[in-house]
Amino acid sequence: MDDRVIRVMLVDDQELLRAGFRMVLSAHPGIEVVAEAGNGVAAVETVRTVAVDVVLMDVRMPVMDGVEATRLIRSVAGGPRVLILTTFDLDEYAFAALKAGASGFLLKDVPPADLVSAIQSVHSGDAVVAPSTTRRLLERFAVHLPSAGTAEPPVLSGLTAREREVLVLVARGLSNMEIAGRLELAEATVKTHLGRILAKLSLRDRAQVVVYAYESGIVTPHSAD
Repeated sequence: MDDRVIRVMLVDDQELLRAGFRMVLSAHPGIEVVAEAGNGVAAVETVRTVAVDVVLMDVRMPVMDGVEATRLIRSVAGGPRVLILTTFDLDEYAFAALKAGASGFLLKDVPPADLVSAIQSVHSGDAVVAPSTTRRLLERFAVHLPSAGTAEPPVLSGLTAREREVLVLVARGLSNMEIAGRLELAEATVKTHLGRILAKLSLRDRAQVVVYAYESGIVTPHSAD
């Protein structure tokens, strides 16, 4: 198989939905559906034996839900990235999945072109987290978010002033290119700063940076507007 083809696993307890996604993705030459599972347990078992790049994961399933399955899959070094599928955007399961290591989430009625684009983005290391939707999720479900002025976690003292600037802008949903323009830096420099932020804060990806920034009080829902 061509190394450039993205290997996808579909995880949903509804066979009809899996068939629909399979049909959409099979029409794209750069993506191949290599496995399917009807619950989280089967998904975790499958990624141990099948080479998968991106998992499209339903969150509400029997036996094991998508949140726990995401946590287990992402706990393995070099494991596939996870893109959550949900029926509505203000879903506490979707928020929990982001915290568990998912790289983002999509509504199940996503247009085919957007689905393909999201898979490609996640595969390349980006997160699929719309800033406005993330803010609504945080306002709705992160009831214990600190307010502005709350003491910051000690680990943040290890960030440079520039890294803190990048952290805030990532949390507000800006792309690397947009951050580069805002801070008058090269895009490669922004990527370097982001890599250091991830390492210092022990975070996996951009999606976790967003959640961390809100939960630590660096950014509050209303300050992100």
